[in-house]
Amino acid sequence: MSLWTPDGERPVRRDAAPTPAEPTRQADAFDDDDLEPEDRARAEAIAAEMAAVREQLQSVPAAVVVANHAMGLYELAAIHLGAQPPDFDEAQVAIDAYGALVEAVSDRLGPDGTTLRDALAQIRLAFVQIRAAEAGGAAPSEEPSPT
Repeated sequence: MSLWTPDGERPVRRDAAPTPAEPTRQADAFDDDDLEPEDRARAEAIAAEMAAVREQLQSVPAAVVVANHAMGLYELAAIHLGAQPPDFDEAQVAIDAYGALVEAVSDRLGPDGTTLRDALAQIRLAFVQIRAAEAGGAAPSEEPSPT
């Protein structure tokens, strides 16, 4: 079996997987003789920094990281809705992706799940109101009018 990496195929033995306590050697990826010493040093420093970021990210609960990514999709939708003129197609992609994520895992995100569901309802309502306003129609009100 092999694994594709940006620098080519690498053979992988199933029984040779490193254990979490067994560090991998980052410099192995830079054993290319075509690299100048300063380029090799820069690449190794970047690899070490990426490994440190991975370690830090691993220490954060997945629910926090997922909630952060979900809010990124919310912000992306808001940016497209706030553009002049609003870009409804792009906003809809972001809202649909945000909705899919929230609806799939919000019950496992603890207190953030409620906040994310509320934000989803708000961004969907904003989409409808802005689209109605752009179409020249009256924006739907949040409360029914008395009749």
